[in-house]
Amino acid sequence: MSGMSGTAGRATAASATVLALGVLSACSTPGTQPDDVARTSEITVLAAASLAAPFDEITARFEADHPDVDVRVSYAGSDTLVDQLVAGAPADVLATADQATMQRAVDADVAYDPVLFASNAPTVVVPSDNPADVGALADLADPDVDAVVCAPEVPCGAATRALEERAGVTIHRVSEERSVTDVLAKVAAGQADAGVVYATDARAAGDDVLVIDTPEAEGVVNRYPIAETADAQDHGLAGEFVAAVTSSHGRQSLRDAGFGPP
Repeated sequence: MSGMSGTAGRATAASATVLALGVLSACSTPGTQPDDVARTSEITVLAAASLAAPFDEITARFEADHPDVDVRVSYAGSDTLVDQLVAGAPADVLATADQATMQRAVDADVAYDPVLFASNAPTVVVPSDNPADVGALADLADPDVDAVVCAPEVPCGAATRALEERAGVTIHRVSEERSVTDVLAKVAAGQADAGVVYATDARAAGDDVLVIDTPEAEGVVNRYPIAETADAQDHGLAGEFVAAVTSSHGRQSLRDAGFGPP
């Protein structure tokens, strides 16, 4: 009988322990989480379409260095990105393909203190089989050559206009696109005889297009700025991402993609 009482006593003690733990758990601070449950922060980056390759690499490294941070990058034409930001789209960082477009964001008080981090230049590309037998920029003035370029309000379009003025050539354009990636896609698909894109995009396309030597572009350079946005949800993380882009690792990713120094 005394053995049974001992067993019952131990069971009662165990029950009391479980109850006490339950009470302590119930009294814990609301909203707290166990140490093994990650609390994830998120930042949104708006970046020029031509930056996709190096920014994907920079973002992957940033997330590896910040395991509790999720970086969401939206790529589009710089002009479109600034329009979105001015209209109230949430974002923490803005990176554009030229200074003029970034200045529009600064003037609208949606971005501040931009820093230059890379440069790029335009070049002519044609489909891999070069159906119009294009050999130089001047050939794009031929009415029989259907060329596609960026719209003038987009940085790559402004660079194209500067290239035309420098070379004294008026390109026979059949389409003006909102981003350089759209131009490249049309040329690669054979929907145009030629196009003007950034040298980095031409390089990334590989065998999908043929790059035409464009010496006239030597003096036509777009410089890329990056900035925190005025309404960033986390200015600390936004600043760290900007620092990652301008770091030695970030510049190496940009060089590997064919970008020049700022």
